[in-house]
Amino acid sequence: MAEILHFTVPQEYDGKPAKFFLKGYCSLSTRMITSLKRETAGILSNGKILRTVDPVYAGQTVEIRLPEEESPYIEPVAGALDIVYEDSFLLIVNKPPYMPVHPVKQYQTDTLANRVVAYSREKGERYVFRALNRLDRNTSGLVMICKDRFTVNKLKNRVHKTYLALVHGKMENSGTICAPIGLRPDSKIRRHVLAEGAPAVTHYRVLYSNNEYSLLRIWLETGRTHQIRCHMASLGHPLLGDDLYGGSTERIKRQALHCAQMRFVHPVSGEEITVCADTFFQDDNQKG
Repeated sequence: MAEILHFTVPQEYDGKPAKFFLKGYCSLSTRMITSLKRETAGILSNGKILRTVDPVYAGQTVEIRLPEEESPYIEPVAGALDIVYEDSFLLIVNKPPYMPVHPVKQYQTDTLANRVVAYSREKGERYVFRALNRLDRNTSGLVMICKDRFTVNKLKNRVHKTYLALVHGKMENSGTICAPIGLRPDSKIRRHVLAEGAPAVTHYRVLYSNNEYSLLRIWLETGRTHQIRCHMASLGHPLLGDDLYGGSTERIKRQALHCAQMRFVHPVSGEEITVCADTFFQDDNQKG
């Protein structure tokens, strides 16, 4: 069933063409607007079709009917989901470690996507699996799935994520790591700090430390692959369990990294929402 959204035109868009309102205020992409124009009642106002060249006026209500989408085939596989938030637009789950987010060559059925597809079909919903953030297979924590393209466009780069990490050694001072990251020439996976790499900024706060390890709260300004793992290793404090970056697997067999909190403004209601994942550094289901 198509989702219907209602927007009221604010004063700053009074008299402007509808396309500026749809893109600037409703956060619809050009591609989505084009798709809506193909629908019989994709964009309406007062029960009539609203063209993108038509002016809109303050206080006017615009109705957007989000089209149903065909999802690329992902095999539905029933399994437990730790759901921390869900509504008509979003599903946020606490992903366990040792589970990929998307199907890949070596993991076709035991992924978060497989379970979400099965869960959505049980509820009678069909939507494209769109994970707004991607966690490594061995990283646990919050993953946000957007149920339509509108929600993706509205929330992209607007979700503040906080991570918890256990690193080797005693860290006493909080700080910021501003160091570009690039792929090591001798690896297809491992990154390192590289002058000509992509800009990367990591903030961290020490929550607890002893001579053996430190517990950190981490948040990012950029989202580079392996950013936290690479940056902490560059300081000489690799994550526990992260043997790719020099960490020991004696106490935990996977990197001790957990996406613990998300804060965002709901794309439709405008409500400020904070969700948390309490499960922290579990080390069960050790596969591979």
